[in-house]
Order: sequence, then structure tokens, then C-alpha cells
Amino acid sequence: MKKNLLTTLFLGLCTTTFCQTIDNSTITTFDLDRYLGKWYEVARYDHAFERNLVGTTAEYSLRDDGMIKVLNSGYLYTLDGKFKESVGKAKLNKNGKPGQLRVSFFGPFYSNYYILDLAPDYSYSVVGSSSPKYLWILSRTPQLKPEVQSKIVKGLQQRGYDTSKLIWVEQEK
Repeated sequence: MKKNLLTTLFLGLCTTTFCQTIDNSTITTFDLDRYLGKWYEVARYDHAFERNLVGTTAEYSLRDDGMIKVLNSGYLYTLDGKFKESVGKAKLNKNGKPGQLRVSFFGPFYSNYYILDLAPDYSYSVVGSSSPKYLWILSRTPQLKPEVQSKIVKGLQQRGYDTSKLIWVEQEK
């Protein structure tokens, strides 16, 4: 009886957040040079490090040491709010898989940066991680066309992501 209760409790937890399964497989081809440049954050999951930021962008450029400079920026609460930025670095993952990078904003501590989807013309990118807790939709323009946005959301739902948790970021018009 006690064992059945514990099994039932564990299975109940697995159906919530602890055992959420997602398809976080990455793209199969990747051209870093085409990926470099400015990206607008169209949507994201909520995180303390970006909370209340709008007009957020990520800009990637090559550093002299061969790594990638990551410049994330945005405005607090409104597009006229206090400007904030954070500088980090990224590198290609040592496993050699296309679309998998490692990003650091805190010294030697790196996080996974998985490119889950990428438009053939590099006009949008969907970024996740090895964890289901992280998700971003990026675009080369401040807004996506509604049909493109809908296609991306449907694809994320098919992968197992909870798209109701996406925060749609206010951007310049």
C-alpha cells in the first residue's frame, strides 16, 4: 500500500514539471557567420535575469580570440525605461553538433544554448536549452508576421513546450 502511494505520488509529479519531456533537438546545419548580428527578442519564458525588460535584443559578434561576444540589452518596464545591458561570451559546443553553443555571463559558468529552429534565410531563430525551463523566439525584425509566429508556436507545442508560458515582448514598432 505504501509503495503504491509513493509510486502514484511520483507519477503525479512527473506529469507536472519535474519530468516534463520536450524535444530539444537542434538544427542539423548551421552557419555561424550568418547567425551573427542583431536579433530582437519576440517572446521568452520568464526568468529573473530578464524580468520586466522590454525592447530586448541580443547581438552576436566575433571576438579576437575566436569566441562570440554576446550583448543582451533591453529597457526596464517601458521602451523609455532605464536601459540595461549584459555582456557575455559564447562558444560552439565541443560535441560538434550544429546549433549547440555554450554561453556564459558569469565567469567560467556556461549554459546550453540550443538552436531548435532557424529560418532558412536566418530571419528567425528559436532557442532553448537542455532544460524545458528556457525558451526564446528571436527575429531579425522587431515583429514576426502572424503566420510565421503561429507556425513557430505550433512547432513548439509539438515539441512539448508549454507555449502558454511565453511572454510576448514589447518591441519598437
